[in-house]
Amino acid sequence: MKVLMLNGSSHINGTTMAALTEVGKALEEDGIEYEIFQIGGGPVADCLGCGQCTESGCIFSDDAVNAFVEKAKAADGYIFGTPVYYAHPSGRIQSFLDRVFYSSGKHFAHKPGASVAVARRGGTATTFDVLNKYFGITQMITVGSTYWNQVHGRNAEDAAKDLEGMQTMRNLGHNMAWVLKCLEAGKEKGLVPPTADRSNQTNFIR
Repeated sequence: MKVLMLNGSSHINGTTMAALTEVGKALEEDGIEYEIFQIGGGPVADCLGCGQCTESGCIFSDDAVNAFVEKAKAADGYIFGTPVYYAHPSGRIQSFLDRVFYSSGKHFAHKPGASVAVARRGGTATTFDVLNKYFGITQMITVGSTYWNQVHGRNAEDAAKDLEGMQTMRNLGHNMAWVLKCLEAGKEKGLVPPTADRSNQTNFIR
């Protein structure tokens, strides 16, 4: 089993990476593989709602969205990490995930997900709330920890000093591994996810 993590920071080895790496250590202890996918520093376009999605993902292919979608298809669980910008996730990760889920949300259904927010000081609660909404609309299972999934620090060295934050990351990793193993055990017993009823889509604009 494998967890795909997304580093929503343009700083590859910053505080977000430190937090995700700590989660990864716990996953490995429990026999779960992980990969951290880097958004990087290049431009990320917004979702235009054009409805021209393809089997590969978004019709626009000049960034890493479709590469992430391809890896997401084979992953068993997901963790999205972001720095806090003005009490909100980075604009980069929001644009990225909007296009990922708009074009390819079906690949995430009935799989576990978690979000991680990293800040120097404040804004983690609102950031955490925004990212969790992707899970709720896609029939995903939200995995929690022993506190909200947040780490504080100006840089990776500071993040390592947030003992409770790093503890929360490790507990998140162990919880994610447990949920994955429970889902696998259910499959072995013949349990299958429910089929969603999508026959009604009310439009209030008349």
